[in-house]
Amino acid sequence: MKPVKLLANLGYGSRKDVTRLIRNGWLTRRDGSTVGVDDEVAHGDLLLDDEPLDPPQGTLILLHKPVGYTCSTKDPGRVVYDLLPERFRYRNPVLSTVGRLDRDTSGLLLLTDDGQLLHRIISPKAELPKVYEVELAEDLKGDEAALFAAGTLVLENENTPLAPAVMETVDARHARLTLIEGRYHQVRRMFAATGNRVLSLHRSRTGMLTLDGLAPGEWRIVPNEEAEEKLFGPG
Repeated sequence: MKPVKLLANLGYGSRKDVTRLIRNGWLTRRDGSTVGVDDEVAHGDLLLDDEPLDPPQGTLILLHKPVGYTCSTKDPGRVVYDLLPERFRYRNPVLSTVGRLDRDTSGLLLLTDDGQLLHRIISPKAELPKVYEVELAEDLKGDEAALFAAGTLVLENENTPLAPAVMETVDARHARLTLIEGRYHQVRRMFAATGNRVLSLHRSRTGMLTLDGLAPGEWRIVPNEEAEEKLFGPG
């Protein structure tokens, strides 16, 4: 790929901007040689201002989303893209969230610019488990786990029962819920159907991916091999 297109697609600026960077000698190969605007280049061989380029197309990012941020590019308040380098907003293809966490939910959020990977993760056929830590306003009654596991619960304003879900009781007002689908505000609505209210909600795991020590607002790149193994399993 030509370096102008490569850098522009990674969000480093317009084609005019990145042409200027290249002509000023800011883009080099790892052996120190300069790059011309018409050269054919490989992503992994390049340095910009002596730093490796941002990850290439096909990147999967794992972000620890704090409460108070929305999964949007248009919200007037704080958005999850504020937690990433600004140029990530201008990548082409666009960097999208894989599903959403609402403003009041924290935890593991995936983002990718790989459309095929995004659809593999969110496809109902994948039945990818997502684990949530739930704090409740009232004590658990004791019958919630059986209700959620039955596969018969129909949420308000819906006609199709939820897929069976697994609930573990942590203590009287804390539960761990594992879902294989992702309907709108599903966890909050499930507990509302039992007469309870969710005070705080945190996603701790997707597939076998965890936050693994990331503090709120921190993120990391998930290598392709790890994504395949921990999201879709061997084979």
